[in-house]
Amino acid sequence: MMEIPGYGGRPLVHRPELLDEPLFWAGHLSSSARGEDTQKLLFGADYEAAEAFHRELIERGEWPVFTVPVAAGHLLHVVCRMWEDDPGVDYLLHGPSGDGVLLATDDGHFTGPALSWPELLAASYNALPGGSTTDSHSRLLLMLPALGDHAVPDSGVPRLAAALSALTFAEAPEELATALLEDQGPTGPSNWTTLNGIRVDDGPHSCRNPGNAFALTFQDQARVTAAFTA
Repeated sequence: MMEIPGYGGRPLVHRPELLDEPLFWAGHLSSSARGEDTQKLLFGADYEAAEAFHRELIERGEWPVFTVPVAAGHLLHVVCRMWEDDPGVDYLLHGPSGDGVLLATDDGHFTGPALSWPELLAASYNALPGGSTTDSHSRLLLMLPALGDHAVPDSGVPRLAAALSALTFAEAPEELATALLEDQGPTGPSNWTTLNGIRVDDGPHSCRNPGNAFALTFQDQARVTAAFTA
């Protein structure tokens, strides 16, 4: 069993082999496919198989965890909470001293977004060792539900399509990539700016929006900005 500060007593397990399972990705990306047409592109004829796969994960009683090393000695932990009645995914950033902040939750009470497109790319392609995988495609899809950015460039579609083609059963990866980048999860895209050297956004459900009552402290906002700098 793994241990992550703040998750004492939880059945955390390192499951990097799941990153090679297309049915895992269908479930992981489902919240980013908000429209019915996007859901069809994502699941295709595999909806029942993906549902059965997810149900088996819940019945195991374990919480799979995936780790992505990012800048400034930080680790992003993606924790899949496999509660039967309230499954979800937490995105937590931990610093070298072990202190952590919750950046986003992907569940029925979604908080986010946590990442802009440049930050997502920086973490996906940094090739830093010590995590669950150095594969940029896996990292990109792991963090995609935490994305929210109105300014995704045209180059975003082929980048995402390459990851979908490599890891999922999607029959039309470019069409799916286009739809996912239009939908961008439960809250949709937001606008990012730099304020006193710190990247912030205007999402009403984001802890990186300093105008929200639950926003991160100035110190934590600075840490997050440093962690996701290319």
